Amino acid sequence: LVVGIILVAINPYKQLPIYGDAIIHAYSGQNMGDMDPHIFAVAEEAYKQMARNNKNQSVIVSGESGAGKTVSARYTMRYFATVSKSSSNAHVEDKVLASNPITEAVGNAKTTRNDNSSRFGKYTEISFDRSYQIIGANMRTYLLEKSRVVFQSENERNYHIFYQLCASAMQPEYAHLKLGRSQENNPLFT
Repeated sequence: LVVGIILVAINPYKQLPIYGDAIIHAYSGQNMGDMDPHIFAVAEEAYKQMARNNKNQSVIVSGESGAGKTVSARYTMRYFATVSKSSSNAHVEDKVLASNPITEAVGNAKTTRNDNSSRFGKYTEISFDRSYQIIGANMRTYLLEKSRVVFQSENERNYHIFYQLCASAMQPEYAHLKLGRSQENNPLFT
């Protein structure tokens, strides 16, 4: 077992200007250690090792609730999508990035520690072609917290998707579901 780079990141609980396209391009092609520690430096090293050694790479994002795992994983995928993008085939990359909000709605819920807490584990496999451009992705979920469907602790919520569906209860395409309005007053999902 070989363990490579370890990056300890702290969730600042606010947007910082360190994740834009200009920063992605600054880290692209750089050697580890030439730039400040950053999630993009880890992603670049994995991307370079994949291309250099023609071997699969893994980026493990771990931490407690509210640590920023989902956001860090999203930034990593965005990095891969940006550095691997060809001018002719941006469709697959966009689909990979667009899938995240869907899985979050089905598997994320408000907890006492985090308004958008992942209540499941997620394994995302991104496939590249021989020129190291993204050609597809496969996402597997595991350990979904099923008990949340029927019971939530005080000041916690069910999965976001239930509130989104309830907010759409009056839409004709959902009439057959016989949905009611959510009793919770949440500006995000009502």
